[in-house]
Amino acid sequence: MSAAAPSNPLSRTPRLRRSYPLDYPLLLCAIGLLAFGWVMVTSASLSIAEACCQNPFHYSIRHAMALGLALVLGFIAYSVPPQWWERHGVWLFLAGTLVLVLVLIPGIGHTVNGATRWIPLGPLNLQPSEFVKLFAVLYVAGYLVRHADKVVNQISGFIRPLILIGAAALLILMQPDFGTTAVMLATVMGMLFLGGASLMPFIVLLGIVGAGFIALVLVSPYRLERVVSFLDPFEDPFNSGYQLSQALIAFGRGEWLGVGLGNGIQKQYFLPEAHTDFLASVIGEELGLAGMLVLIAAFVFITWRAISIGVRAEALRRPFEAYVAQGIGLWIGLQAFVNLGVNVGILPTKGLTLPFMSYGSNSLMVGCMAIAILLRIDVMLRRAESESRFKRGPSWSHA
Repeated sequence: MSAAAPSNPLSRTPRLRRSYPLDYPLLLCAIGLLAFGWVMVTSASLSIAEACCQNPFHYSIRHAMALGLALVLGFIAYSVPPQWWERHGVWLFLAGTLVLVLVLIPGIGHTVNGATRWIPLGPLNLQPSEFVKLFAVLYVAGYLVRHADKVVNQISGFIRPLILIGAAALLILMQPDFGTTAVMLATVMGMLFLGGASLMPFIVLLGIVGAGFIALVLVSPYRLERVVSFLDPFEDPFNSGYQLSQALIAFGRGEWLGVGLGNGIQKQYFLPEAHTDFLASVIGEELGLAGMLVLIAAFVFITWRAISIGVRAEALRRPFEAYVAQGIGLWIGLQAFVNLGVNVGILPTKGLTLPFMSYGSNSLMVGCMAIAILLRIDVMLRRAESESRFKRGPSWSHA
């Protein structure tokens, strides 16, 4: 007597059209960083906001407004299918490069602290270099799909995308923005390596890029000063080493559990840029080593989740989605590493934000768009995996 067979497999067809759940761990981790960032920006900016704007919550309110705009852009990015990004990635990157040119035109670009990185758009200052990082990932991912054989077998296939990337990097360096340039180039190089490019061109190019960066440091007094002060910030703690020495003092005061949220002292006119580039130092002082370990774990999780989504896409033969997910993971992981490394003194000082957290609307917007693209890719992969299981049919045996 045979066992009762399951219902007709054709009856399962409508289930393929159901909505698939989001990657909630990834979504909640990103939302947690956004919320935590708003709390810490509020704490870090109270004193400076009171002094400059007569309102201690000035930067907190602006950051909340930027968060709202970033979430709207994230929702829009989530609604865009990956195929659209693949078709238009090169045009987005070219448009971003053109806007980088506009930044450098006198009268258009806005200069702050000697850096010309923004275009005023009413209440919003657009920073094109932030968007170019995301567009570079989309462009290179599409290139790797279209020219997979050339990238693996021909040196020209390796060099061609770097011509456009190099042009954008040069424009960003002219702003100047050394940190964004380094993160973008490192991300692109990592994507090309994952795309199968041979090792020798990497060695040659890394040598050229390294020599170029060294030359930039030697010919630019302010960059040389940053490197020297990074090696020993307490040699000149009131001048070139001031920012880093104050950051290290903040970490020292925090010890294991911190001095308590809102009770930090370094943010009160001692630590410059406390709510932007050096937000991690405020976290270290107020929440201690425990808070920093949680922060690092969150960024490690997002990076790992993005890479794992890329691995799943590769297994399902979705190369564009695989490269985009891996590229986003490399970019977020590298930028977080550089920012935290600067704060703790293992890297020279750079004007690079902490993703999802530092004050700055452009960084928030691009971060939310990146997470939204990852979530959309993950949902698409879940649908493809479900369809693949359905095509294999049910598995049952007869007694």
